[in-house]
Amino acid sequence: MKLLLVIFFAATCTSASAQWYRVDQLLKKRATRTPYEDLSGGRYIARFRAEKPPHPKISPVLIDQSQYSLEASENVVMQLAQHNMRFRIYNDASYNFSDLARLYIKQNRLSEAKWYLLQSNNISRQQNDDKHTIENLVELASIKAIMGDVLLARQDLAEAHDLAYAKGLNQYYETIELATQYLNQNKQPKQRPVLIYADGAQNKTKAE
Repeated sequence: MKLLLVIFFAATCTSASAQWYRVDQLLKKRATRTPYEDLSGGRYIARFRAEKPPHPKISPVLIDQSQYSLEASENVVMQLAQHNMRFRIYNDASYNFSDLARLYIKQNRLSEAKWYLLQSNNISRQQNDDKHTIENLVELASIKAIMGDVLLARQDLAEAHDLAYAKGLNQYYETIELATQYLNQNKQPKQRPVLIYADGAQNKTKAE
């Protein structure tokens, strides 16, 4: 009797589990597959047009030198000039004096700029550095015109022109001509600048 009950329950459970397995399979939904898209011919790539990134124009910003940087540059150039004069490297010292003059012009220290340009010019004449002499004369004329010495400025430009003509330095003609035109258009300065004299430079500049 027990054996029959065991066989009965075993058969019932097996059929039930098999039925539930079949129901479970029926309830499962088959996932629909997305059809493959034909990517041939570049149709897919054509959807996304290549956009060129913008190229911003970056313009340089010029920042004027501060008073501190001007003074620092002045100290360096002054030491170089003193070194070159001490060891009689006069040609380099002449260019050092011109650099000092340009630094003084930026600070509106025109009397000092004029004095150092005169020293540079004296050395360049002795060294027969005609190009540097012409450049100094043009800068001297500009300073003298600002200071109100228009007649002396004309004389410097005329000397620069004659020297350029005598030495065949034609590249300076345009610079001298532009300086002369500017001098003719601005015969007198609108406002006389404040002059800061260097030690001992006042008497020397008046004697020139």
